[in-house]
Amino acid sequence: MTTRLTFLGTGDAMGVPRVYCECEVCNEARSHGGRNRRLRSSLHIHDDESGDTLIDCGPDWGRQMELAGLRSPDRILITHAHFDHYGGLVEWADSCRWLKRKGQAYAPQIVIDEISARFPWLSRQISFHSIDDGAQFGSFKVRCWKVNHGYNGYSYAYKFNHADTDISWVYCSDAISLDGEQIAPLFKLDLLILGTSFYKEPFPLHTRSVYDITEGLTLIEQVQPTQTVFTHLSHDIDLNKQYHLPDNVSLATTGMSILL
Repeated sequence: MTTRLTFLGTGDAMGVPRVYCECEVCNEARSHGGRNRRLRSSLHIHDDESGDTLIDCGPDWGRQMELAGLRSPDRILITHAHFDHYGGLVEWADSCRWLKRKGQAYAPQIVIDEISARFPWLSRQISFHSIDDGAQFGSFKVRCWKVNHGYNGYSYAYKFNHADTDISWVYCSDAISLDGEQIAPLFKLDLLILGTSFYKEPFPLHTRSVYDITEGLTLIEQVQPTQTVFTHLSHDIDLNKQYHLPDNVSLATTGMSILL
């Protein structure tokens, strides 16, 4: 079995650089070869058995596909109905039309209903499948569960369990202040991919929607994954700085790959 995870995008809803911003991180991202340039968060899963799967399809989808050398994924999983996570479905649908194939998208039914209400014509080119009862892609059994997204409502996290080995990993890009039931699936993971927009977010908790890094570190002390990668990074995070993270914790970068 070979499964490779590649980060196509590692940014928050606005991406980096923010068009209006002149901060040090945004200006570095504008420079040639800027390390902090970040497209909206998306993960590419390449698996020998199940092919190419994406998690989330934001408005940078087309550029991400070009940078990754991909033409059409076998399926896309959607975490929630916020535009930075599904806005690329319009472009994907047009791609499917030209390729004369039907796209396959998976999401909780409530997310499908929200997307379909806004773009009802997507179903002409994309088949939407509820994943409320789980699914299996290759040897990985996949389940999702609702997580608190703070001020922005809710999102869903995805857990992948290999049917023949003990490998398990989770993608949870948009969450904060998880309760005990929501945290329970995070224990005993080989890999946790967690969204952390700021290093230490200065705003009141009731106005926030994603963990910061300091809170993420507290969470992983509790659930003890073997490896953790922080993604969904805002312009507060500077990849040229040293944050003195534990050895098994890293910040996601565009094109970064993990072999399971």
